[in-house]
Amino acid sequence: MKLRPVLLVLLILCGFYFLTTRWLPTGAMAGLMHHTPNNLDATTTSSPSSDFSLTEANAAPEYDPEEPQNIGVYKKALPSVVNITSTEVVCCDFFLRPVPQQGQGSGFIIDNQGHILTNYHVIDDAQTVQVTLWNKKQFKATRIGVDPVHDVALLQITGAQNLQPATLADSTHLLVGQRVYAIGNPFGFSGTMTRGMISAIRSVLLPSGNRIEDAIQTDASVNPGNSGGPLLNSHGDVIGITTMIASNPNGGADQSAGIGFAIPISTAKAVVEDIMRYGHARRPSLDIITLPIGPDEAQQIGLPADNGILIERVLPGGAAARAGLHGGNQLAYKGNEQVMLGGDLIVEVDGQPITTPQDLSNMLNAHHAGDSVVLTIYRGQQRMKIKVTLSDAKQAAGGQEA
Repeated sequence: MKLRPVLLVLLILCGFYFLTTRWLPTGAMAGLMHHTPNNLDATTTSSPSSDFSLTEANAAPEYDPEEPQNIGVYKKALPSVVNITSTEVVCCDFFLRPVPQQGQGSGFIIDNQGHILTNYHVIDDAQTVQVTLWNKKQFKATRIGVDPVHDVALLQITGAQNLQPATLADSTHLLVGQRVYAIGNPFGFSGTMTRGMISAIRSVLLPSGNRIEDAIQTDASVNPGNSGGPLLNSHGDVIGITTMIASNPNGGADQSAGIGFAIPISTAKAVVEDIMRYGHARRPSLDIITLPIGPDEAQQIGLPADNGILIERVLPGGAAARAGLHGGNQLAYKGNEQVMLGGDLIVEVDGQPITTPQDLSNMLNAHHAGDSVVLTIYRGQQRMKIKVTLSDAKQAAGGQEA
């Protein structure tokens, strides 16, 4: 008799197990056994595959509005960009045998004859220069001409077929905020493109000590290996030659910090024209050391014009000296910098206003050594016109040479 309650309990448990596992989950009372949020129809979870669902995108454009432009710039410019490997002998090993060292840089093809533009510092002191095209074909390059002052070098390769030259734009009217692209071989990673904008147009001092007017400052990421490569506008046309990055004042490796500089392509084109015509660069110059003048300086000094370029020094035997232009004769200080006041103030060249160093630089880049220009100046309060024949540039210590 004592077994009867036990058997009854077991029978009840077996019946409950049968009901919950075999009938209730698939029957009309399944909702009692499965939690259904938000009072949804419990029949949607009646099969294992309905426990999840995939969300598929609606038909949408393949790219966002900016991506086709980025891709177009890359496809247009890449075939003209080259990797440059320069080899030089820098030391000897234990047995006094010369040990070569290689440097990496970039460049770009400018015509179907295989001429290539790059930085002078990329191939400076190189014993051999090798160019690798975008299709991995390699050629030995010949140095055609260089301009260390502007950090520009012209190379040439022969025997290459189906070259695709870059399109060179006009860089004289660039504006801060324009989108730009840099393509090169940073750290040896060939065919790398980065994007940014023009952050400023300014005068910069190269590591060589030479000054570049109208240098293009950009936040497009550039690193060692980008030197000599093209800086492009949004049409894929070259507006500059990437030349250097700002150094980290706290030390460390030279790498992108969001401040890079490019030589304006209009300056490089003038150099190329000289090399092709004369066999070497003939940078036109007035042979003067100058000081930019704005309204504040003009008022403090008592000048008759609000803007212009003040001549601090006239280099002996140069173009300005031969034309009779005057330099300063009064020592003064601009902050901690010594300046010479009292010289002629240039306000026009060939009738075009000159208000900034960029204006004067653009004028020089539009001419060649030996060309004549007419300067409008103020000597004291007297307005004068003086004809000057431009000469080849001469290097001078300190100041801003024009």
